[in-house]
Amino acid sequence: MATIIEYPIATPTSKDHLLGTKLADPNLANDTNKTRNFTVQSLASFTNSYSLGYTVYTAQLTAGAGAAPTATVLQNTTGLTFVWTRIGTGQFLATVAGTPFIANKFWAMVSAKGTEFPSVVRTADNIARVDNILCSTGQALDGIVEGFIEIRIYA
Repeated sequence: MATIIEYPIATPTSKDHLLGTKLADPNLANDTNKTRNFTVQSLASFTNSYSLGYTVYTAQLTAGAGAAPTATVLQNTTGLTFVWTRIGTGQFLATVAGTPFIANKFWAMVSAKGTEFPSVVRTADNIARVDNILCSTGQALDGIVEGFIEIRIYA
């Protein structure tokens, strides 16, 4: 039998198999642990369905001067549609339907490349505002270069 380090490293596909153990059900008499094959896809599906207590919206934001941000959505498990608008120099809104951004159930983080320093705040039960300033002066910066935002909505 070969040792694990003798196997070549590969990039898995969704149909590839992983070896794992299905644990015995303690409620079934004489049930035992079983060695099973799991597909990469089934593991990915399980991971995405596993509840962490929140849903998440993650996107890359870009905006030219005077323009509303364009969001490239990386993940959205919220079931909501986020509409981005520009309300002023360096100020952008993410608006959703309903009232999911409840106090103490909303968490968000934003970042950007270079000398930008964005921040995010919940301003209403359906609105999050991103403010973008220049690090060196604190002056509002009209636009976003490689910004990233993550919004979590806790249950």
